Amino acid sequence: MQTTAALPPMLAAWDHQPRTRLVYGVNALERAGELARELGGRRVLLVTDAGLVQTGHADHLRHRLEAAGLEVAVFADVRTNPTTLDVAHCVAAAQAHRPDLLVALGGGSSLDTAKGANFILTNGGEMKDYWGVGKASQPMLPLLAIPTTAGTGSECQCAALIADEVTHQKMACLDPKAAPRVALLDPALTLSQPPQVTARTGVDALTHAVETAVTRARTAFSLMHAHAAFRLLAPSLPRVLADPHDLEARGYMLLGAAFAGTAIENSMLGAVHSAANPVTARYPIAHGAAVGLMLPHVVRFNAHDPAARLAYAELASAAELARVGDGVEAAVTALVARLESLLNLAGVPRSLGDCGVDSALIPRLAAEAAQQWTARFNPRPVTADDFAALYAAATEPRPTAEPPSAKASTSRAHRPRPRARR
Repeated sequence: MQTTAALPPMLAAWDHQPRTRLVYGVNALERAGELARELGGRRVLLVTDAGLVQTGHADHLRHRLEAAGLEVAVFADVRTNPTTLDVAHCVAAAQAHRPDLLVALGGGSSLDTAKGANFILTNGGEMKDYWGVGKASQPMLPLLAIPTTAGTGSECQCAALIADEVTHQKMACLDPKAAPRVALLDPALTLSQPPQVTARTGVDALTHAVETAVTRARTAFSLMHAHAAFRLLAPSLPRVLADPHDLEARGYMLLGAAFAGTAIENSMLGAVHSAANPVTARYPIAHGAAVGLMLPHVVRFNAHDPAARLAYAELASAAELARVGDGVEAAVTALVARLESLLNLAGVPRSLGDCGVDSALIPRLAAEAAQQWTARFNPRPVTADDFAALYAAATEPRPTAEPPSAKASTSRAHRPRPRARR
């Protein structure tokens, strides 16, 4: 069997410089004060959202920080998919408190808001000035990242994804100085999520693992993390959907999301995110739902490329879904089948039509998708016409399943936190 297609990414040069310390454990939140002191913090701005204030997570963290002798101010106005306006409000809160340390508690939106504010607080200017890679010239404040969702993996990345408040254009601002110094991973914090949030963020993390396993920029280092992430996420997502209090599975999901985030940091993403971003910019569709909806279509598209096909087969083999030795095509088929099954379990809409997307807008969406920066890292060249075909395929209805639970939460992204025992 010819396997040389796997060699280029393994031989590609890479230079990994660890920027983020990972601290993992049930009730690891209790160490937040200690870690903040180690980072030299004295005055802290805690960046979070109203839902986490309501559950008590933010207050508990604030008390841990204050018990360590830090002066803490709280910015709790983070919104989903933060914009330049959200960042401006966070900067104003920071300027009033004059922190020497930022602590972000929440999902990717809280982490991105804190990172975005850090750029402007330390380097001045506007968010658009940092659109791209390495645009910050001055040192940035240390950041302690504490994710409460197993999704974006932003705690292991140096990127802030901020949308322009007026144009809605999403700007990816990447700089090594923006990476969190410490990521504190406490599975107990994720117990409070309602089923729908667990499902959508889990699908996002799963998509990251699949995309990073095949991008043009993948390396031996990123592949190691992509495979490890997929091995953790694929069997754990059904467990947490079936039993939201399965703390072990929650831990696997949190680690899987962090490993997938590390893979992104070292290999970038591809056409799935390029296709999803224009859709979420125009329609009220959750990011995790959008990437999940597009994922199988992009996998089938990319699998026409021999190197990508083999990479998908090796991902399936890593998760013991199939064996490459039994045939690459069969392994890719097994991978797609598992992805379809997981998307159905997660209650992800299987058609753009079901999400209210007007098929007449497909040419415009396709043109915007082709301009997304992640498209250049897709393993197979992808044009606007290709994106139009992907959208058309995703418009056709596909089998769906019931949402993960009939007891979905009503208004908040988190519920009161059950205290896990040591």
